[in-house]
Amino acid sequence: MKWLGTRLKSNGYKENKSMKNTGLITGASSGIGKELARIHASKGRDLVLVARRVDLLNELKNELQNQFGVKVEVIGADLMDNQGPSLVFNEVKKRGIDVHYLFNNAGLGGYGNFNERSLKAESEMIQLNIQSLMELTHLFLPEMIARGKGKIMNTSSTAGYMPGPLQTNYFATKAFVNSFSNGLDQEVRPFGVTVTALCPGPVKTGFESAAGMAGSGLFANAATAQSTAMKGYNGMEKGKLNVITDNILKIFIIGILPFMPQRVILKAMQKMQRVK
Repeated sequence: MKWLGTRLKSNGYKENKSMKNTGLITGASSGIGKELARIHASKGRDLVLVARRVDLLNELKNELQNQFGVKVEVIGADLMDNQGPSLVFNEVKKRGIDVHYLFNNAGLGGYGNFNERSLKAESEMIQLNIQSLMELTHLFLPEMIARGKGKIMNTSSTAGYMPGPLQTNYFATKAFVNSFSNGLDQEVRPFGVTVTALCPGPVKTGFESAAGMAGSGLFANAATAQSTAMKGYNGMEKGKLNVITDNILKIFIIGILPFMPQRVILKAMQKMQRVK
């Protein structure tokens, strides 16, 4: 890793300062991603917004430029496509933008028994939640190391701390995000780069409807996207390893979960997630 940073510097790497403190946010058209964009812009920091819905990104771009006077670039990309990450990276480089903050926020879930869900849907979930997140990090990280500073925030979930019957694949993808984020932070922190895992509980973002869980008790007292994004952003600024935004869940995960029999956890999670 040290060698890579040295190589980039020796190859004449120079930071482009036409945009300052630029944050690239995936899944920026709604929910937590949209709120992260507002927070980042409120600090006078420029943005690259990434999502499939370019019309919604342009609306947000106009809002942020008018309200905060920042520069905002829009890139339409489908990160469920295996070409999505390289498309985003190549477009960023083509426009001469340096990314100082990487928010791997895009993700999706899906409700139902694993064997009854389509393989295509499960594979797309892995592509978006794991593969694209990993690839974008791998693509943008070397320049952060070369300049000696950078922040990465991966939107994970408290789901990553336990198995989740009826959302088996989703919970498993978030376990990867937690482990990947923590391991990578230990590797890159000596080079001035930090990696934070944002681990919210249920959030009112439209996720529950998209995942087919509108009737689940899990979302009865869901947090807002704005409060979740703010806690995550502040934690990232401080270089925190994990930001668990729900205090009750934090107590449960740290103080209770490790002492519960696995079968009890499985049955409780299945009951809690069942759509009425």
